[in-house]
Amino acid sequence: MLGRFHVFPLSREYQPLTRFVRDDWSVKSPTNGPIRVMRIIARMNVGGPAVQVSGLMRGFNSVDFDHRLYTGFCAPNESDYLDTVATDVKAVRIEGFGRRVSLGGDIKAFVTLVKEMRSFKPHVIHTHTAKAGFLGRIASVISFQRLIRIHTFHGHLLNGYFGPFKRALVVVAEITLAKFTDQLLAVGDKVRQDLLSAGIGNAKKFGLMPPGLAIGALPNRNRSRESFGLPAEQLQCAFIGRVTQIKRPDRFLDVVSEIKKRQVKLNFFIAGDGELLEVCRKRIATEELPVSVLGWQSDIERVLSAADIVVLTSDNEGTPLCLIQAGMAGLPVVTTNVGSVPEVVLDKVTGIITELDVQQIADALENLVDNPGLRAQLGNAAKEFTLANFGVQRLVNDHEELYKKLLPNQAKS
Repeated sequence: MLGRFHVFPLSREYQPLTRFVRDDWSVKSPTNGPIRVMRIIARMNVGGPAVQVSGLMRGFNSVDFDHRLYTGFCAPNESDYLDTVATDVKAVRIEGFGRRVSLGGDIKAFVTLVKEMRSFKPHVIHTHTAKAGFLGRIASVISFQRLIRIHTFHGHLLNGYFGPFKRALVVVAEITLAKFTDQLLAVGDKVRQDLLSAGIGNAKKFGLMPPGLAIGALPNRNRSRESFGLPAEQLQCAFIGRVTQIKRPDRFLDVVSEIKKRQVKLNFFIAGDGELLEVCRKRIATEELPVSVLGWQSDIERVLSAADIVVLTSDNEGTPLCLIQAGMAGLPVVTTNVGSVPEVVLDKVTGIITELDVQQIADALENLVDNPGLRAQLGNAAKEFTLANFGVQRLVNDHEELYKKLLPNQAKS
């Protein structure tokens, strides 16, 4: 059984989070007027990259920047963030762009990107996620426009996605594309170090751009639980995010099964959608697990207000926004030690980090259930830390500053 944790006070060493940006920016000579930024992402499915991109599109200074979003379409089994949440964000939709690899669709999207670049004549193209980075950066070379290329890695495809051969192809492609990219960004230092270790880019070219987001005021907990059909008097642990293999919903249900076996008084709910949701539903019903399936929810504040704890069981992550959102809501988290999680969760200070082990995760959850004071201490520290380091205005300011440093001769009026 896991020992009791000592919670250390949050001190200056934890805030503010150090952000790395290059100080030897390349100097270009753009024409006068606003900086034209072409932001490209393959699809705006519900998840961290879509939240980040939406925050940037809303927050940029429209006097200094002409900032446009180019994206494709989500698959039928995915929720489109632009249609369901960020309905105020405008985007140019590109046919053929999306998650699925399709020669015909990818060629069509590539040709459209080249045409849009020649029409818009951006000073900066900024690509997000792997497919957009691949097609967008190649299109920018073929377009023969004088521009700066930036790519953000919101995670990477090095672990948990492909076998050795496909992984090698991904690495070769990213190494090649990095040579044609003026600035590489990673959402977390672990992500950056993984990419550098694979030979992608170099330390001089790689910057760190932590996520930035905001949540609204949380509604009343009992009313939120009532709206979801959750019992008001029982502790609730939330699994928030895509129900897909890399998130390991099977491990989550293994943890639930262990908690049930131990007779720990803790209920769970899943707030998310994905290709494995129906598989989870069947197992929950067959094993009579204490899990409510809410499906995908657009109102994250209502989801967070219904929870006492948030759990993450992934095999791989970039910088998981659900843990930042949980922290901003003052919730303690239990999470596997993957990706840049340790940059978002301070172990035994703002949450509990475990290995990829069902027993360890169950131990941590049981410890939190048994210690309401510990839950409060971790939650309060998490709120202080995340609000100080991961606000959306910080993200917007950092991007604006980055572009202006890359284009120092650009008129700012």
